[in-house]
Amino acid sequence: MATAGKVIKCRAAVAWGPNRPLVMEEIEVAPPEAHEIRIKIFVTAVCHTDLYFLYERGRGEGFPAVLGHEGAGTVESVGPGVTRFKPGDTVVPLFVSQCRECRFCRNPSTNQCDKSWSSQRPGKRLEVSSDTTSRLRCRGQTLLQYMGTSTFSEYTVVKEIAAAKIPDSAPLDKACLLGCGVTTGYGAAVNTAKVEPGSTCAVFGLGAVGLAAVMGCKAAGASRIFAVDVNKDKFQKAKLFGATDFVNPKDHDKPVSQVLAEMTNGGVDFALECVGNVEVMRSALESCVKGWGVSVLTGYNDSQDVSARCLQFLAGRTLKGSLFGGYKSVESVPKLVSDVMTGKLQLDEFVTKTLPLDQINEAFDLMTNSEGIRTVLKVSTL
Repeated sequence: MATAGKVIKCRAAVAWGPNRPLVMEEIEVAPPEAHEIRIKIFVTAVCHTDLYFLYERGRGEGFPAVLGHEGAGTVESVGPGVTRFKPGDTVVPLFVSQCRECRFCRNPSTNQCDKSWSSQRPGKRLEVSSDTTSRLRCRGQTLLQYMGTSTFSEYTVVKEIAAAKIPDSAPLDKACLLGCGVTTGYGAAVNTAKVEPGSTCAVFGLGAVGLAAVMGCKAAGASRIFAVDVNKDKFQKAKLFGATDFVNPKDHDKPVSQVLAEMTNGGVDFALECVGNVEVMRSALESCVKGWGVSVLTGYNDSQDVSARCLQFLAGRTLKGSLFGGYKSVESVPKLVSDVMTGKLQLDEFVTKTLPLDQINEAFDLMTNSEGIRTVLKVSTL
């Protein structure tokens, strides 16, 4: 392409600091360096983790930055040594890498690649080479690449090991959701919790991750799926994905764990927390039946500690965490895209609004007000 090897000037939504609306800016995106690829982003979705980092986390580190980690686009150019991609390939950027070489990638029981962005401080990008300069700049300042992806930009640079190649015919407005939310929730049920046929499940929080978890519980054969949320308007949507019962904690004068225990003869077999609230995490654990109950945490929170009484564990309950649904990213996302294209995995119901990138702050408002599930932003013209 004509832009290969050159700095590209493009539009991006820049986060200059915490608790401030994003600002549309012209930024400079440098060419990819060794083992990196530069991607033209066509669509991206807004995830609650973006919202958390900008407005809820309460810390000023990690700015200025370009947020966004649920995107899809095509490879514009590749850096030296890249073997997995060529210009024109359709890809989904990944915040969980799969280098296929580290001890975690070689272990089939985890997707915790040692070269993922998460091995660094939040907000920092992990470089393959010794050069630690971000490829993004604006007004003479370096812009940090959030989660190593930064999809709220027309162009971004990611590591070769942090992108999944998908078919050119894939619906990008759906495929982008597999970059985080849907994959996280669905995989938490089928991979991490390992929900069993005929079991009882409770899903706490009915955003995109929670609804995907409901879908995963149904796919795994759960006989009863409790959707737990303080917003009663979300139950109808949860029913579409397989929920059988709805529990609103506000409707009861006792802990929701007690309510669920009374409805299930002692507690659910599996509980999935999809909020990021430490109190909800504890409730999910306490909602599990003693002896074998499994609780899985998917919500992101790096500013508060989770607490629980020792007796919960002595009684036989298990508490687990799930990052990206336990999926090994590079090899799994293409398979999930294939499931979408064949109708095995339904994503249409997740997209409730489509907006241009310059209306990104409206998309954040929609999420804050619990209006809809996922807003997809059109970043570039296809």
